Amino acid sequence: MRRRRYGCASREHQGLVATLLLSAASIVGGTLIGLLAAVLRSFGPWGTARAAKLYTELFRGTPVLITLMFIYFSVSYFGYVYQGAYIAEVFRSGIEAVPKGQWEVSQILGLSKTQTSFSVVLPQTGKIVLPPLIGQYLSLIKDTSIVSMIGMSELMHGGQAAVRCGSGITLQHAHPHFLSGFPVPQSQRLTETSANRSAFL
Repeated sequence: MRRRRYGCASREHQGLVATLLLSAASIVGGTLIGLLAAVLRSFGPWGTARAAKLYTELFRGTPVLITLMFIYFSVSYFGYVYQGAYIAEVFRSGIEAVPKGQWEVSQILGLSKTQTSFSVVLPQTGKIVLPPLIGQYLSLIKDTSIVSMIGMSELMHGGQAAVRCGSGITLQHAHPHFLSGFPVPQSQRLTETSANRSAFL
């Protein structure tokens, strides 16, 4: 009996590790791809801008479960490409939220389009996109439970295994879900506080 409980706890622990790794890979990869797609769509030539727009609209219009099935039967570790489409739209909205006057002033000062994009617009975009970006990260962490549909042993799958072992549905199975997502809004609060202090100084 004790060995059985240990095996169930081990499965749940493995699920937690898989959830954290999957979330971290999707956050890092999705952020990089999303930022690149947003920059290309906002500042790139017509061809690359259209390609970036097609990429974001294609994946944002595809259900996540369909994408997971495609990943399972074709390309592995494709989740960050899916998330990148949503993150790209967050960055694009932030770029468009920067006042147009910033571009005009930069042109008067003699800055090129590239200099204006990377030295003036993008630094201001970071503070604008932080709240929706954190919200997207939280949604990403919660969506990792869907991968249990294709047989991957993440946190939800590990919890289900523990329930089948006879431990029942208790609060101890909810704790890992809470702990995996709780640091994200806390980091947002610390980042916003630090940014506000820097702006004040």
